[in-house]
Amino acid sequence: MTDELAVLGIECRGHHGVFEFERREGQTFLVDLVLGLDTRPAAATDDLHHTVDYGSLVASVKAAVEKDPVDLIETLAQRIADVCLLDDRVDWARITVHKPEAPIDATFADVALTITREREVPRD
Repeated sequence: MTDELAVLGIECRGHHGVFEFERREGQTFLVDLVLGLDTRPAAATDDLHHTVDYGSLVASVKAAVEKDPVDLIETLAQRIADVCLLDDRVDWARITVHKPEAPIDATFADVALTITREREVPRD
């Protein structure tokens, strides 16, 4: 059994994209996190040390988005998933990266990519 912890709409400023002006000027990215974890130990002890500290996690995710530029949101989403899976309590992470200011020559509401990554099981 896995519980789900969600943090939605994390607003970050990043300089990602394939075009030079995207890297130069930057743009807003929104990130949604859904993490699979067992919250029973935290519920039983009422102790933050037994669960994911989502305040610290959000700070780490923002730092991951705001650091070195990449071309693709696929690469950015994987970077964020890797940050989330650093905590051993997280079994899987579903990451959505929204790029509402993507350079598309049409009226649109959003561009979003969602990935799900599981913790790799160590091989014997």
